[in-house]
Amino acid sequence: MLARLGFNSYRFSVEWARVEPEDGEFSSAALEHYRRMLATCHEHKLTPIVTLHHFTSPRWIAARGGWESHATAERFARYCGRVARHLGDMIGFACTINELNSTPMLQHMKILPPDDAMRNLAWRREAAHAMGVEPENFSVFPFCSTSKTALVTLEAHRLGTEALKSGTADLPVGMTIAMHDWQAIPGGEPIRDRARAASEDTFLEAARADDFVGVQTYSRVRIGPEGIMRPEEGVELTQMRYEFWPEALEAAIRRAHEVARVPIIVTENGIATLDDTRRIAYVERALTGAARCIQDGIEVRGYCYWSMLDNYEWVLGYRPKFGLIAVDRDTQQRTLKPSAEWLGNLARRNAL
Repeated sequence: MLARLGFNSYRFSVEWARVEPEDGEFSSAALEHYRRMLATCHEHKLTPIVTLHHFTSPRWIAARGGWESHATAERFARYCGRVARHLGDMIGFACTINELNSTPMLQHMKILPPDDAMRNLAWRREAAHAMGVEPENFSVFPFCSTSKTALVTLEAHRLGTEALKSGTADLPVGMTIAMHDWQAIPGGEPIRDRARAASEDTFLEAARADDFVGVQTYSRVRIGPEGIMRPEEGVELTQMRYEFWPEALEAAIRRAHEVARVPIIVTENGIATLDDTRRIAYVERALTGAARCIQDGIEVRGYCYWSMLDNYEWVLGYRPKFGLIAVDRDTQQRTLKPSAEWLGNLARRNAL
């Protein structure tokens, strides 16, 4: 469907828990499944953009400190090395960890609680009990301790990059970063600067050593003297309850270019809505901003809409509809939305 629509790339994940279901035990069947996926991409002239970790982790990792344990960085690199040896020759671009800045970003957004409260969440204790481990030994991304997780994920990215390149030296590797258009209302500038520095800039600076950085953005965040502000009365909201603000993409690209100073791939950008005309309007405005960045000499190598299919959206399940293609969850029938045809035609022309 993607090739027929006119697209030339497809971003998907290799699932660590399938490839390494137990510590040190790798599944040849799972790796061969992904090799067939990669072969199908190439058959249809789609460049595969492969993510090695997209939020989910093996249970045995979660039960051993998860992304708060430095040992996870080495285990992640071992997994990346195995993937590189089996699949690296067929991967177009590799993203190590999806939104590795998620924990600090979500804490600054007040979506996740502070570290101490996070450790004492009832479900974390129950999950640890179900696994037969002490609560302090259980941790699952991105519900982690900020102070530890930032160091662990950055180390995992560095070691994972080395492992991926050990299999295919010229494989372009980068991280993907969750970004916002951070806007300060008078008096909110110091709070904005601290939040942006901790949740984005630290990671953008680390990306300077990479081949590219993946920019992922959806909306803006307004900050006043008291902190994050709610959307103004009457503004259009998406199904995710944040503001319809496609101009966030241009702001995020410019910030990534300013700080990371490496080529950029927009690895996620899109909207959850039941009104497909608003999807087209959102993407057209977002890409208009991206085009201005390109005209100003910023190297933007590509754009991936989130998402191809209506997806399982984090803790919100199947309710938000991000997809260009609708999915009937009872029959698995897939139906093109008008936005899919519209964006496919734009991709075929490579021009607005």
